[in-house]
Amino acid sequence: MKKIGYCRVSSREQNLDRQIDAMEREGVEEKNLYADHMSGKDFARPQYNKMMRRLREGDLLIIKSIDRLGRNYTEILEQWRLITKVKKANIQVLDMPLLNTATEHGDLTGVFISDLVLQILAYVAETERAFIKQRQAEGIAIAKKNGVKFGRDKIDNPRGFNKYYKLWKEGNITIRAAAETLGMSDTTFYRRCMEREKKVNKNGT
Repeated sequence: MKKIGYCRVSSREQNLDRQIDAMEREGVEEKNLYADHMSGKDFARPQYNKMMRRLREGDLLIIKSIDRLGRNYTEILEQWRLITKVKKANIQVLDMPLLNTATEHGDLTGVFISDLVLQILAYVAETERAFIKQRQAEGIAIAKKNGVKFGRDKIDNPRGFNKYYKLWKEGNITIRAAAETLGMSDTTFYRRCMEREKKVNKNGT
């Protein structure tokens, strides 16, 4: 059984030493060690993909903790399936002994226990995300009720805008000339004119 180690940190500034030391203690040879300095939001990582290409049936993939594999549990579940069911390799998560498909219980039981634990972790993570969104929505609703405004305040039109809007509307001045006089960009002046048009049409005045 070949032992393969995978390590990950989110940026170049972070240190891989603890993870590498753990791999060495587990007997992972340097030539079988893969490490990425990338976010765990997805699996588009060069060293991870290289490791997956080399992973063979019966190999043991060792990671320090489940979040070193990734942070999106939906994708973790899919990668776990590819590794254990398609490639028929084993996975060992050092910080969580139950996540070990190569246990003394035997292959079938080990895989079953690990799959079950991973499904529970995925459920907890998804539930927590839902709770966070719910708490945010409730917080925003309470804040709005208390008069808190969200988003950028609308910038008032500069003094004299109405005068130059009418001149432009009547064809007595160009957009560029009006904008320059008001200290606005051509695009901003035109957009404000369109907003005023909508307001006029809506109010019927």
